[in-house]
Amino acid sequence: MKPLAGVKVVEFCTVAAGPFCAMLLADMGADVIKVENPDGGDSMRQWPPLSGGFSENFASLNRNKRSVTLDLKGTRDKQRALDLIAAADVVVENSRPGVMARLGLDYASVSEGHPGLVYCSISAFGQEGPRSREAGFDLTLQAMSGVMSVTGEPGSPPVKCGVPISDFGTGLYAAYAIAAALFHVRGGGRGGHIDASMFGASLAMGALQTSEYFGSGRDPRRLGSAHPRNAPYQAFRAKDGYFAMAAGNNGLYRAACEAISRPDLFEDPRFASTGLRAQNQADLLEILEQEFAAFTCEDLLAMFRKAGVPCAPINTYSQALADPQVAHMEWVQPVQLPSGVMTKTFVSPLRISGKGFGIDRPPPQLGEHNDEVFQTAPSRETA
Repeated sequence: MKPLAGVKVVEFCTVAAGPFCAMLLADMGADVIKVENPDGGDSMRQWPPLSGGFSENFASLNRNKRSVTLDLKGTRDKQRALDLIAAADVVVENSRPGVMARLGLDYASVSEGHPGLVYCSISAFGQEGPRSREAGFDLTLQAMSGVMSVTGEPGSPPVKCGVPISDFGTGLYAAYAIAAALFHVRGGGRGGHIDASMFGASLAMGALQTSEYFGSGRDPRRLGSAHPRNAPYQAFRAKDGYFAMAAGNNGLYRAACEAISRPDLFEDPRFASTGLRAQNQADLLEILEQEFAAFTCEDLLAMFRKAGVPCAPINTYSQALADPQVAHMEWVQPVQLPSGVMTKTFVSPLRISGKGFGIDRPPPQLGEHNDEVFQTAPSRETA
């Protein structure tokens, strides 16, 4: 099933949040035409690692798309862009607010006479407000939104999340909003202008942290891998390294204590409830790691799995990708880059009725589909 088959999307995006959003739509069957500047295109095309001169990073965010090149400051190419939009259901752009208006390609300009158009603008802070004209990247938005204030070990310098969650979280929000708006249009409603802000999305993903502040009046703190309201629920040191264990309720805590032959820890008044264990988790951590020091990570994982306690190794990406569940779900698939190099990529993790979403088109060479697209959508101007 390709739920968005027949939907036409024009993407004016670079780097991460916008291309990721458009790729999610493409994975679901939408025909995505990626519009790039002829002078180098999306800057992520230059990001290493390069395989045969083609960026693997770019490939990971631009499968199932067609690429065309347009100089949007030129009269003919601007008209071609307008023609593409006129035939489209969706526009996705991630320029700084004001840029598309200067080009005459903003929502107000292109929606006249196109009431069903769904137009999504992704930006750092949103299309309006005192910060709307400020630029931003994943790092600065993680810093601005509070994410870095709760990431890392207590007393450590600020660190960002290792995965660019502000970029990809905003892309997810945008794709969700576009799909919802398309449903509205298909039901007879009008399209509209979606304003997807990285700052807003990053704050929204911190729902537990903002609610903690609203409820207590205190800023959430860095706890490393620990949890402010749950324990034992973090990474623990064993004899040969670290593993994660989440005994997040009384039943699981009892099972964890019995698994390591320490049922007395369940009766300890300091650890008699979830709240008390969270309050006294430093003491609990010290006690547990003294016990864990006699065992390897694999020993402890086997013990906790047998007891039904959620636990996991601290995988590298190579280890995670080699997990048998990844192979079973067919999430890693081969793809040929325009350079001719065969590589692998992680496809959509979603399934509908047992079927996943693969690769219909490999990532495109810059301008690869100019002839194909402009033959079917010719410009009304010839010069």
